Amino acid sequence: MFIIDAHLDLSMNALEWNRDLRLPVHTIRERELGLHDKPDRAKGTVALPELRAGNIGLVVATQIARYVAPENPLPGWHSPHQAWAQSQGQLAWYKAMEDAGEMKMIRNRKDLDSHIELWNDGKPNNAKPIGYVLSLEGADSIVTIDHLQRAWNYGLRAIGPAHYGPGRYANGTDATGHLHEQGRALVKEIERLGLILDATHLCDDAFWDAMEIFNGHIWASHNNVRALVDHNRQFSDDMIRALISKGAVIGAALDAWMMVPNWVRQQSTPEGMHCGLEVIIDHIDHICQLAGNSHHVGIGTDLDGAFGKEQSPYDLETIADLQKLPEMFSRRGYSQQDIQNIMHGNFLRFLRNALPE
Repeated sequence: MFIIDAHLDLSMNALEWNRDLRLPVHTIRERELGLHDKPDRAKGTVALPELRAGNIGLVVATQIARYVAPENPLPGWHSPHQAWAQSQGQLAWYKAMEDAGEMKMIRNRKDLDSHIELWNDGKPNNAKPIGYVLSLEGADSIVTIDHLQRAWNYGLRAIGPAHYGPGRYANGTDATGHLHEQGRALVKEIERLGLILDATHLCDDAFWDAMEIFNGHIWASHNNVRALVDHNRQFSDDMIRALISKGAVIGAALDAWMMVPNWVRQQSTPEGMHCGLEVIIDHIDHICQLAGNSHHVGIGTDLDGAFGKEQSPYDLETIADLQKLPEMFSRRGYSQQDIQNIMHGNFLRFLRNALPE
């Protein structure tokens, strides 16, 4: 089955983790043996060959560069200008992949339709480029509101105002606080330009502010259910209902700590916590039950988002194993149409509505 993954940090892995994603996952792992600068060394799950092997022909691919104030202990850049420069380096990597025939930026509906036609032509995927919709995770690198127009011009089509902690425009995971004047101005500019607003990582205060003032296309690229794992990173049922009312699609994330309760970082294991792919169906099913249908949930794995196999479902060796999900859904009583909705149909419909002609 054709699959859309609504959240992959590909450029971060290429530049900050120094992974040549043109190579197979096992080759990247072999090169990382003996390295300990990152907790997920030699445990990656994502590379372009595995996307092709898994028939994952379209992804939402990110730029990500956080600004951190002097008192902020999180990793990041010490000025918005440095963060902007980092995001531009990430853009350059995507362009290099396009030049190599490895990827294809999807800017508009025409690009989308021609790319979907290519990936469903019945021919082998080996030489097909991975289509990507460019998204910015956290708006800290937008030096001024005017920079958002520049980003739109080079192909940015979605943006999440926040990431972890306090942000320049909005507070994110583990932080609190309403949108201030600059944050509200950013949200209105996102609407004016026709960018997709990504509600992922918004703290509760900022989430409800955005729901009130934003009238454009909104999704949550990688977010799970608070009723199943009680943490502010997750969505409450009321938040999910609000997103459903706005026509949003929520991408289910495969970060183990978001899938099962009581995960302890650097200690818990997927096997020990019984965290397999079946668990994500519980989160997806919860959203479907709230919606009364299968129209508002998809896949947004966040695989290799600063974690690897040590924090992924135990029955996922590489991202190609997403192909296990359709049969799992079928065993849970989902119809073929429902499964297609979740694996690609909902995000495809959303993009056809949200992208410019």
